[in-house]
Amino acid sequence: MLRSVGQTRVTGSGEDPRAAELNAAVSRLRRELAAHPGRFSDRDIAEDELAVLAAMVDGGTPEIPRMRRSLLLIAGAIGSVSALAPALHQVRRAVDVFGEVPRQP
Repeated sequence: MLRSVGQTRVTGSGEDPRAAELNAAVSRLRRELAAHPGRFSDRDIAEDELAVLAAMVDGGTPEIPRMRRSLLLIAGAIGSVSALAPALHQVRRAVDVFGEVPRQP
């Protein structure tokens, strides 16, 4: 099957597979963060930004610059917690699938 440039594939349910991947990655990190016993000062920031990413996915086409900002805030908030690194990496890969932020001239 051929696709035109700029078109994305959809699953049988009509959902964009990129959104499904991001939603799964965000859900995983949210679960792992909730289960993590350690206390750290920026936990609330990570939880808030994960909620932002989840809302963008649920609301339709996410804004790439805002997704990347959320990713940076999450990474900054939990980046030193090595137990969460694999789940964080999965979120990063899922955000990357949406593409690069267009450069300003």
